[in-house]
Amino acid sequence: MADDDELALLAQDDGMRFELLASSLRADANDAGAFMEALAEKLGGALPQRARVERGGGMFSHKHPVRRIALNLGDYEYVVVADGGGALSAARTHLVRGIALKSESLGLDEWIETLAAELTQLADRSAQDRAALQRLLG
Repeated sequence: MADDDELALLAQDDGMRFELLASSLRADANDAGAFMEALAEKLGGALPQRARVERGGGMFSHKHPVRRIALNLGDYEYVVVADGGGALSAARTHLVRGIALKSESLGLDEWIETLAAELTQLADRSAQDRAALQRLLG
Protein backbone atom coordinates (compact mmCIF):
# COMPACT_ATOMS: atom_id res chain seq x y z
CA MET A 1 0.00 0.00 0.00
CA ALA A 2 1.27 3.48 -0.86
CA ASP A 3 2.37 5.71 1.97
CA ASP A 4 1.42 9.41 2.30
CA ASP A 5 4.49 10.60 0.34
CA GLU A 6 3.68 8.29 -2.58
CA LEU A 7 0.04 9.40 -2.59
CA ALA A 8 1.12 13.04 -2.59
CA LEU A 9 3.43 12.38 -5.55
CA LEU A 10 0.63 10.62 -7.44
CA ALA A 11 -1.76 13.50 -6.80
CA GLN A 12 0.91 15.98 -7.85
CA ASP A 13 1.54 13.94 -11.02
CA ASP A 14 -2.20 14.01 -11.88
CA GLY A 15 -2.34 17.75 -11.21
CA MET A 16 0.73 18.35 -13.34
CA ARG A 17 -0.65 16.17 -16.12
CA PHE A 18 -3.92 18.14 -16.01
CA GLU A 19 -2.09 21.48 -16.11
CA LEU A 20 0.12 20.34 -18.99
CA LEU A 21 -2.90 19.22 -20.96
CA ALA A 22 -4.85 22.41 -20.27
CA SER A 23 -1.91 24.61 -21.26
CA SER A 24 -1.32 22.50 -24.36
CA LEU A 25 -4.94 22.97 -25.44
CA ARG A 26 -4.85 26.68 -24.58
CA ALA A 27 -1.58 27.41 -26.41
CA ASP A 28 -3.13 28.74 -29.62
CA ALA A 29 -6.41 30.08 -28.20
CA ASN A 30 -5.61 33.72 -29.07
CA ASP A 31 -5.82 32.98 -32.81
CA ALA A 32 -9.12 31.19 -33.52
CA GLY A 33 -7.97 29.65 -36.81
CA ALA A 34 -4.67 28.40 -35.39
CA PHE A 35 -6.45 27.15 -32.26
CA MET A 36 -8.99 25.15 -34.27
CA GLU A 37 -6.32 23.67 -36.55
CA ALA A 38 -4.05 22.74 -33.63
CA LEU A 39 -6.94 21.31 -31.60
CA ALA A 40 -8.20 19.28 -34.59
CA GLU A 41 -4.71 17.89 -35.13
CA LYS A 42 -4.14 17.10 -31.45
CA LEU A 43 -7.54 15.55 -30.72
CA GLY A 44 -7.91 13.87 -34.11
CA GLY A 45 -4.45 12.36 -33.83
CA ALA A 46 -4.71 11.28 -30.20
CA LEU A 47 -8.37 10.19 -30.11
CA PRO A 48 -9.48 9.49 -33.69
CA GLN A 49 -12.33 7.21 -32.60
CA ARG A 50 -13.77 9.93 -30.32
CA ALA A 51 -13.11 13.13 -32.31
CA ARG A 52 -15.09 14.49 -35.27
CA VAL A 53 -13.65 17.40 -37.20
CA GLU A 54 -15.75 19.34 -39.70
CA ARG A 55 -14.09 21.65 -42.19
CA GLY A 56 -15.49 24.53 -44.21
CA GLY A 57 -14.73 25.71 -47.70
CA GLY A 58 -16.12 24.41 -50.94
CA MET A 59 -14.91 21.64 -53.17
CA PHE A 60 -12.91 24.10 -55.28
CA SER A 61 -11.69 26.21 -52.36
CA HIS A 62 -7.98 26.27 -51.60
CA LYS A 63 -8.62 26.58 -47.88
CA HIS A 64 -10.60 24.16 -45.74
CA PRO A 65 -10.55 25.70 -42.26
CA VAL A 66 -11.79 23.74 -39.26
CA ARG A 67 -15.33 24.89 -38.45
CA ARG A 68 -16.41 22.45 -35.75
CA ILE A 69 -14.74 19.93 -33.45
CA ALA A 70 -16.77 17.46 -31.40
CA LEU A 71 -15.22 15.08 -28.89
CA ASN A 72 -17.41 12.32 -27.47
CA LEU A 73 -16.24 11.19 -24.04
CA GLY A 74 -19.14 8.90 -23.16
CA ASP A 75 -21.43 10.87 -20.86
CA TYR A 76 -20.42 14.20 -22.38
CA GLU A 77 -19.73 15.61 -25.82
CA TYR A 78 -17.48 18.66 -26.00
CA VAL A 79 -17.98 20.90 -29.03
CA VAL A 80 -16.20 24.03 -30.19
CA VAL A 81 -17.38 25.94 -33.26
CA ALA A 82 -15.65 28.72 -35.20
CA ASP A 83 -17.86 31.21 -36.99
CA GLY A 84 -16.66 32.92 -40.15
CA GLY A 85 -15.58 36.03 -38.23
CA GLY A 86 -13.05 34.27 -36.01
CA ALA A 87 -15.21 33.98 -32.87
CA LEU A 88 -15.33 30.66 -31.05
CA SER A 89 -18.25 29.19 -29.16
CA ALA A 90 -17.87 26.19 -26.89
CA ALA A 91 -20.39 23.86 -25.28
CA ARG A 92 -20.68 20.64 -23.33
CA THR A 93 -23.65 18.33 -23.83
CA HIS A 94 -24.72 15.63 -21.39
CA LEU A 95 -25.57 12.44 -23.29
CA VAL A 96 -27.48 9.36 -22.20
CA ARG A 97 -27.49 6.48 -24.70
CA GLY A 98 -26.62 8.94 -27.43
CA ILE A 99 -29.49 11.32 -26.63
CA ALA A 100 -28.61 14.88 -25.66
CA LEU A 101 -30.25 15.74 -22.34
CA LYS A 102 -28.66 19.08 -21.52
CA SER A 103 -26.34 21.38 -23.39
CA GLU A 104 -24.49 24.20 -21.69
CA SER A 105 -22.50 26.98 -23.28
CA LEU A 106 -19.09 27.51 -21.72
CA GLY A 107 -16.45 30.17 -22.06
CA LEU A 108 -13.43 28.90 -23.97
CA ASP A 109 -11.17 28.84 -20.88
CA GLU A 110 -13.79 26.95 -18.87
CA TRP A 111 -14.32 24.55 -21.79
CA ILE A 112 -10.58 23.85 -21.99
CA GLU A 113 -10.31 23.31 -18.21
CA THR A 114 -13.35 21.02 -18.15
CA LEU A 115 -12.19 19.04 -21.19
CA ALA A 116 -8.68 18.67 -19.79
CA ALA A 117 -10.05 17.40 -16.46
CA GLU A 118 -12.34 14.92 -18.25
CA LEU A 119 -9.48 13.66 -20.46
CA THR A 120 -7.26 13.24 -17.38
CA GLN A 121 -9.99 11.20 -15.64
CA LEU A 122 -10.51 9.15 -18.79
CA ALA A 123 -6.79 8.38 -18.94
CA ASP A 124 -6.92 7.14 -15.35
CA ARG A 125 -9.64 4.62 -16.28
CA SER A 126 -8.25 3.23 -19.53
CA ALA A 127 -4.78 2.23 -20.70
CA GLN A 128 -5.74 3.00 -24.32
CA ASP A 129 -6.94 6.48 -23.36
CA ARG A 130 -3.84 6.98 -21.21
CA ALA A 131 -1.70 6.30 -24.30
CA ALA A 132 -3.86 8.76 -26.26
CA LEU A 133 -3.30 11.43 -23.60
CA GLN A 134 0.45 10.86 -23.85
CA ARG A 135 0.22 11.36 -27.64
CA LEU A 136 -1.83 14.51 -27.06
CA LEU A 137 0.84 15.95 -24.78
CA GLY A 138 3.50 15.04 -27.35
